[in-house]
Formats: sequence, structure tokens, C-alpha cells
Amino acid sequence: METPINLTQLKKKLAIEIQNPDLFQEALTHRSYLNEHKEYEHPHNERLEFLGDAVLELSVTKYLFDHFDNPEGELTSFRAALVNGDMLGKIGYDLGIQDFLLMSRGEAKDTGRARNYLVANAMESIIGALYIDQGYDAAKDFIEKHIISHLDEVLKQELYTDPKSRFQELAQEKTGVTPGYRVLKEWGPDHDRHFIAGVFLGEELVAEGEGISKQDAQREAARQGLIVKGW
Repeated sequence: METPINLTQLKKKLAIEIQNPDLFQEALTHRSYLNEHKEYEHPHNERLEFLGDAVLELSVTKYLFDHFDNPEGELTSFRAALVNGDMLGKIGYDLGIQDFLLMSRGEAKDTGRARNYLVANAMESIIGALYIDQGYDAAKDFIEKHIISHLDEVLKQELYTDPKSRFQELAQEKTGVTPGYRVLKEWGPDHDRHFIAGVFLGEELVAEGEGISKQDAQREAARQGLIVKGW
């Protein structure tokens, strides 16, 4: 069966070698694609995502351990800022991963944070595929080149601070008001809910954020609130 993913193009985009094409075909297959393509021969990418997540965390942890002597709590925050879904999705988009993802027609229509989430998961799946295909060093090189390279940005912009904590701290300091959050909209089936939350100062709606959980939506609202307020 002919593969629907152009792996030659993928190799160029990601600057990687591919020994076993099936692994990378699997890494870019979302579960929803199988529902519409019963004849498709490859599994979906969730097992590779599970593996890639662990390889990514180990690689980033070792790099931070080798290059920083900060306390454990700070290193944990640095790592979380590098490997969270928002950052991985952004990096994946910059690499063009979304152009290779196989998904259902319904998923393909999704944009914004829902699509970002799929791209972030595919990044982890690709790392898992690289690890099986060529070993830890190949996966580590990919992670250092495409993910750890964003560490300066994380530190400079203080992306390791939780946006809700940061917004509350600055709101209290500058306005004397403790922010509150409300869910403004929610939709989708139980296994695929989406939320829009608003962050408020008193009755003032400062900003909105979308997420796949109420907590994600609140964090995004706080992040947008920091931008709106210029904080």
C-alpha cells in the first residue's frame, strides 16, 4: 500500500534520517484517521507519543542538570515551560508538522488550540520514532536542535512562571484586585471538550482563553491578560 505521507519531504523539513519508514508513518497518524480509513495498515501514534514524552523529559532534564545549578523547583519549572503542549505545538508548527499529520476530516477542520494539541502530540511521537529508529543520541540531537534551543526564550520571557500566578501577583500589586475566572463557553463530546474562560478584574473582562480543559483555558486567559495589560 502506498504511504500517504511524503517521508522524503519530512526528512528535509526535520533534518533527520529515516531507517524504518513505518515508524514515522505511525508517528504522524492520529487515532481519528483510522475511523475513516479502515484499510489503513498502520497503527495510530499514541504509543509512540507515550515513549517520546519520556525520552523528551529525560533529555531536557539531563541538559538542565548539566548546565544549571538552580534548585530542583526552578529546574522543574524550566523543564515544564520547554515541554508543555503550547511550546511543543508552536515548535511543531514552525517545523511544518501539521502538513504531514493524518487525521479525520472533522479533526482537520479544527484550528487554534485543538490543532496545536495534535501537533504537540505528534512532536512527541516523532521523538519516540527517532528513539526506536536510531537510538537515544539521534532523539537527543533532535530535541537539542529544535526544543532546547528555545531555552533562552523561556528564560528571557520568564515563560517558566505560571501565567495565573503571575497575573494574580501583578493584578494585586497594580490594581489591588484579585482576579477571577469564569467559563464563558464550552462545547464538544465528553472525550473532546473545549472551553473558553474569561479572566476578570471585578466585573471587567480582561481577556479570554481557549483550552481543552477549564484549567488550560484559564491559563491561556491569564497569559492573554498579561499581554492586554502590558504586564
